[in-house]
Amino acid sequence: MTVTLKVTVSFSPVVYNRRVTITTIFFDLDDTLYPADSGLWDEIKERINRYMRERMGIPAEQVSPLRQKLFEQYGTTMRGLELSYALDVPDYLAFVHGLPLKDYIGPVPGLREILQALPQRKFIFTNGDAAHAQRVIRTVGLDGCFNGILDILGMTPYCKPMPETFDMALKLAGEPQARRCMMIDDQPRTTRAARARGMYSVLFGVNTPHPDADAVLSDLRQLPELLEKIA
Repeated sequence: MTVTLKVTVSFSPVVYNRRVTITTIFFDLDDTLYPADSGLWDEIKERINRYMRERMGIPAEQVSPLRQKLFEQYGTTMRGLELSYALDVPDYLAFVHGLPLKDYIGPVPGLREILQALPQRKFIFTNGDAAHAQRVIRTVGLDGCFNGILDILGMTPYCKPMPETFDMALKLAGEPQARRCMMIDDQPRTTRAARARGMYSVLFGVNTPHPDADAVLSDLRQLPELLEKIA
C-alpha cells in the first residue's frame, strides 16, 4: 500500500512563559513522530481492545470503558492491566504493535535533515516499548537521529506522566539539570508533568497556547525556530 502523508502548512510555533538553553530533547513517539491522523494509533487501540477480549477474556461490553479507565488512572492501559490482571507483558506488546506500519506512516519530507542538524542530544521517551519505537523510527526514516530510546520497560513500574518517570529519564539520559531539557508530547497531562519537574514542555499537534505547556508546536520541522526563539 502507498502511504500519502497529510502534511499541513506550517504555522510558527507559539512560544511563551520562559527562555532557556536546551541541551537535551525528549520526543514522544506515537502521534508525535508521525501524523495523528495517520490512523495508526486508532488501530493500536483496537488491537488493545482485541487483546483484552480474545486473550484475557474480558467481556466485550466492558473492554472500551475499562481500557479508558486504566489509561486515565495508571498512565497506560498496560500498566493498569499489569496491576489488575495477570498480564503477559511481552505477549501484550507484541500483539498490540503487530501492525504493518508502512500501511499507515512514512517519512515527513525534510524532517530527518532538520533533526540531524540540531546540536542537542535527542531521545525517544515513550510509553511503548523499544521494539515498537525502533520499527516506527525506521518506517518514518529517522533511524540514526536519536541518542537512545527510553521505553516503558526501562521505566518499570512507572510510566508517563508519573513524576518518577521523569526522574528516571533524566538519570538514563545522563542529564542532571531538568531545566536544560525539552519534552515534546501530544498529551497535555505529560507536558504538565514535565513542566512540574522543571523541563521546558512543548505540546505537539496544536497551534494555539495551552495552559499545560510552555509552548506548542504543530509540525516538528518548526523545532529549530522554536529553539531559536526561546534561547
